[in-house]
Amino acid sequence: MRLTQLSEAFIRSAAYERRFLHKNPWDLTMVVWIPLLTVLLIWWIFSQTQITNLPIGVIDQDNGPVANTAVRYLDASPTLSVRQMYYSAAEAKAAILQRDIYAVVIIPEDFSRNILSSKSAPLILQVNAQYGTHSGIIQTGVQAVAGTLSAGVEIQRLIKQGMAPSQAAIAYSPISIQRISLFNAATDYQQFLASTVIPALLHILAMVIGATTIGRELRDKQLGHWYGFIASAQAYDNLSGSISDNLSDSASANISGNVNNNVADNTVQNIVALSQPAAKLPNSTAKDNTNQKPVSTLPSVHMGVLLFGLLGKYFWPMLAYGLWSILALWLATPQESVASSAVFATYLGLLLLMMLSFWLGAIFTLGSFSLRMGLSTTGFISAPSYAFAGVTFPYIAISDSAKHWSDALPLTHYLKLHIAQMQMQAPVAISLPILYGLAIATVVAMMLTALLTKRALAHPERWGAR
Repeated sequence: MRLTQLSEAFIRSAAYERRFLHKNPWDLTMVVWIPLLTVLLIWWIFSQTQITNLPIGVIDQDNGPVANTAVRYLDASPTLSVRQMYYSAAEAKAAILQRDIYAVVIIPEDFSRNILSSKSAPLILQVNAQYGTHSGIIQTGVQAVAGTLSAGVEIQRLIKQGMAPSQAAIAYSPISIQRISLFNAATDYQQFLASTVIPALLHILAMVIGATTIGRELRDKQLGHWYGFIASAQAYDNLSGSISDNLSDSASANISGNVNNNVADNTVQNIVALSQPAAKLPNSTAKDNTNQKPVSTLPSVHMGVLLFGLLGKYFWPMLAYGLWSILALWLATPQESVASSAVFATYLGLLLLMMLSFWLGAIFTLGSFSLRMGLSTTGFISAPSYAFAGVTFPYIAISDSAKHWSDALPLTHYLKLHIAQMQMQAPVAISLPILYGLAIATVVAMMLTALLTKRALAHPERWGAR
């Protein structure tokens, strides 16, 4: 088949889909506005790049000078904020249950006296561990305050014994930790979470669009009409002529213009309704219900035409999600310079992920002949995929069966590429195997979608399932 015929199938399919999106604002919203709002909303949610001023409560049962110093240190900590002083454990517990505070620090009686007497004087921390991130940050902040107080008390004691301040500091802590953060040194949650959550959500939306774009043709019994429309303009020109015999001259001109120029939708829908018998019997002659005139049949299924037609059908979603991918990566680019090759590799990986998501959604729908089953399967696979990607929970810590599932998910591999290039700034060569894998998976999924579409065209009796 000549390339011009394949390109015509692509153009006609893209025009077919454009007309549908123009007439159905909700489907257009799914392609354009919802992903855009998703990207901007997630970035706005993480606009405060660091977690600070987590509210805690304090129960001071000592009221001594050292206890007062401890309260001031707790409130001065950048990650903590003393929301309120409480006078009973029941009152503090009620505040934790209402989420007014996330933890309570109890300063026991004789706290100051025990410190001045060189006795043990613990601070009691009761934290709401239901919130893992908050709990960890609060524990670290309180531990830092306790360490600072302990160091000050011990150093002052050593100084009083005649030791120089510098020697006292070394004597208190002869072994220290020199901590160097290699990646995400500023604990930027926009860089760490938002930049990876956005591709995960776009992955979910892309799979939904992949399922609905082809699934609605099955649901509405329009799959045969779609293929006939992209495969043979002549067949539909003839169909237009047979219908126009029973209509007024103005209506006939309207239909002819609409078939050739893809402008009006209502007339095309009338043509579609009359062309259903032809779609169900591809190599037979169907008849018009009004005057029993023969209507031209749909051409036989050709894999090249079908493949280019599918590319045209998904052209607008691919274009839109390609633009939103650029926006997501532009937002995810940190302040320091990132090599252009790393940005290009990451964008190429995200683009392949979006295309693979479209084809996977189509595969699940075509395989089941049901849009409902296709959407359910896409939700089952894509929605929890971020939890298995190893971003928030370490990959090496999950079970072997969970690792197998994680390795089967395309999002896992893309996020490895994303983190390596955008956050760790690793050499591009490290991520090339992931790009090759995503490219191969995308081509295989595209070919499988074409084969399943051909199978669906051969079984019109199974169209119409919800």
